[in-house]
Amino acid sequence: MIDTPSVDWLALSPTLALLAGAAIALLAAVLVPDWMKKAITAAASLAGFAVAAVLSGVVFDQSPTPEVLLQGTLARDQLAALAQLVIAVTGAAVVLVSWFERERQGSGEYYALLAVAGAGMAFFVSAEDLMTLFLGLEWFSLCLYILVAVDRERETSLEAGLKYLIVGGFGSAVLLFGSALVYGATGELSFGAIASAQTQDDAFLLAGLAMILAGLAFKVSAAPFHMWTPDVYQGSPTSVTAFMSAATKTAAFVAMLRLLVTAFPEQSDVWTIAVAVLAAISLVWGNLAALAQRNLKRLLAYSSISHAGFMLMAVAANSEFGGEALLYYLVPYSAMSVGAFGVVAARERELGKAATLESLAGLGWERPYYGIALWTFMLGMAGFPLTGGMFGKLFVLSAAYDAGDWWLVILGVVATAVSLAYYLNVVRWLYMRSGAGLRLAPAGGSPPRDTALGVAVAACVVVTVGSFFFVQPILDAAADAASSLPF
Repeated sequence: MIDTPSVDWLALSPTLALLAGAAIALLAAVLVPDWMKKAITAAASLAGFAVAAVLSGVVFDQSPTPEVLLQGTLARDQLAALAQLVIAVTGAAVVLVSWFERERQGSGEYYALLAVAGAGMAFFVSAEDLMTLFLGLEWFSLCLYILVAVDRERETSLEAGLKYLIVGGFGSAVLLFGSALVYGATGELSFGAIASAQTQDDAFLLAGLAMILAGLAFKVSAAPFHMWTPDVYQGSPTSVTAFMSAATKTAAFVAMLRLLVTAFPEQSDVWTIAVAVLAAISLVWGNLAALAQRNLKRLLAYSSISHAGFMLMAVAANSEFGGEALLYYLVPYSAMSVGAFGVVAARERELGKAATLESLAGLGWERPYYGIALWTFMLGMAGFPLTGGMFGKLFVLSAAYDAGDWWLVILGVVATAVSLAYYLNVVRWLYMRSGAGLRLAPAGGSPPRDTALGVAVAACVVVTVGSFFFVQPILDAAADAASSLPF
């Protein structure tokens, strides 16, 4: 008889739910009439993300003890489940942001790719060996390459897709080459087996570790591996940019944390310094470059690089508290990022052109709902009270201080002070009046009605503010997830 491995279907259920949603969306794109095609495909994708979020919560509740599945290739633990929950909720919000935008042909393929990318990320965060890690990375990366270039009639979208494909492919190749070096040095692919087999002074092992770290740094938009981020964020459809900025970062940071802590504990004195240096460069470059931006999507791109620096500080701490800080940080950051790009999308659809700082003039008076929402997201990203961004930065800086990285703490405080210049500048433009007297800035006509986008922005505001008032439950869940790793 053939000895087949047992399959834990509950652990795979979030990924399978998203794949099912994508399959239904593709079938609907072929079988249903054109007039109802967009509604059915969007609903299928939304349902896939919603079911995946519920199943992730079930897996989190029923996985108090970490398990390794499928002969050491996948992990079932609360870390993966929490990351899958954040990715699924982010994807559901992005579907709502996309609802009005996807009126043109190809909506079925768009929503299917969005769900498949989410499934790849859910698979990626539970990877427990180098082969699974690479497969998950390629799974969602290939979907994102297509999504970035999905608006074929826009040259900027095609240009962004080509740039992302070239740079992303190079980053994946670097990670794969690094994995090959680690396998050559240890003869193992599983994270736990690598930790047991490694020798600290092996040059091949250290070179492989450096290349894997560089490959993951591409995905988290950490400087100096960030060169694709501003152009791709600007040229992509805004809904795709929102998904990339939040979900991709969540998946890549959780995978990075799991890999470094589980597979390379003996090299912690090396990779903690490397990650800290990446954090410092990201903080400096992201904040200084954001000061010069006029295009809102480019400004938010450099802002995301700066936030990557803060999250890298938590990884560099190499402690359970650092893991808690990172996982907490991802919750309000994902909400603020998706919400901010949602407001940008609303303004772009109203004006029919790219959103710049100047195009925001008077938005706070003309569209109070979106004005207050963007105001909340900017203050949250700056770390102001009454938003989860304040506690996110506080926890990250505390983890860095506990790890002895006091210089990173000082740099983080200075970077936060610098970021006030461009975050508050956005708020200033929201309430500026142009022309003489008290006449408001021209609005560009009556805005299109987009209830789904309004709901998504409202949900992001609730999470941004709610993560300040309900910090303890989120931190408790983050602590349970972080305890899955062998710090």
